[in-house]
Amino acid sequence: MAKVYDVPADELISKLAEQLKKDKKIEPPSWSAFVKTGPHAERMPQNKDWWFTRCASLLRKIYLHGPLGVSDLQVAYGGRKRIGYNLAHHKDSGGAIIRKAMHQLEASGYLVKIHGKGRIVSSEGMKKLDRLATEIHKELIKTAPQLQRYA
Repeated sequence: MAKVYDVPADELISKLAEQLKKDKKIEPPSWSAFVKTGPHAERMPQNKDWWFTRCASLLRKIYLHGPLGVSDLQVAYGGRKRIGYNLAHHKDSGGAIIRKAMHQLEASGYLVKIHGKGRIVSSEGMKKLDRLATEIHKELIKTAPQLQRYA
């Protein structure tokens, strides 16, 4: 059985976002159509389904590095910001997006809050991620014959 570590992040996140789109408890808030993802971003996200992609990315990141809190994830999703001719500095991402997404993932049963430390992936969330990683790994093996010796 493959784990999240064994598959490419972009494929896992895109397939997980498709699955989260079908979940009734995860839906973008009304303000998500107008918001930037942080002060380092110049525009709002161009992808209309960016909320589900962010939720999937959060779930993967907490699986790999958990327990994580909102402030840890703000640093991870932040970016470089140039102000005039000065050198670029790191700016943290917005916290409302991360907090709301984590609340929705918690309500869906994918995350569990540990008081004072942050959130970790629940056993249901681990099952979902590991099964999806196994599916992706099997697809990769079928398409790339040189990887069959690692199966």
